[in-house]
Amino acid sequence: MTKTAHSTETEPTATETVSFGAGCFWQVEAAFREVEGVTDTAVGYEGGNLPNPTYEQVCTGATGHAEVCQVTYDPDRVSFGELLQIYWKVHDPTQMNRQGPDIGTQYRSVIFFHNDAQRAEAEASKEAEQQRHRKPIVTTIEPATGFYMAEDYHQCYLESRRGGGLIGSLLGR
Repeated sequence: MTKTAHSTETEPTATETVSFGAGCFWQVEAAFREVEGVTDTAVGYEGGNLPNPTYEQVCTGATGHAEVCQVTYDPDRVSFGELLQIYWKVHDPTQMNRQGPDIGTQYRSVIFFHNDAQRAEAEASKEAEQQRHRKPIVTTIEPATGFYMAEDYHQCYLESRRGGGLIGSLLGR
């Protein structure tokens, strides 16, 4: 198969998908694009009550959507558990409805799972991660409700601006 506009490599036949909300979707996408075994990323909106929302609508906080990065991955090359470890490192899961200067429900910490195995592993991972924090983790774990891709200018935004390199620094490489 050929690469999509957001693909990081040729897509294999068996992949899984998960969506991560962790503040502004740009940083989350930049981190996951660097992971070997991640075959595609896209930024967009999930968890709201308006079909096909625009960035401007989501920014109001009235649609209920979170800014998310949808990650497609090859589970034979990278495990869901490894993706969760990265997820916990790319944001502060103890901040309610914000990350840094970004404030609002659209910036909430959330994992949208696509199957029961992902749900169970995300819940166990959250419990284990809580041991590393003094404040309670506010991340919610919710069933995927439908992903709406963000406008083209949001896709691979940081990669086109700074050339990547985020995950290596987060993981001490």
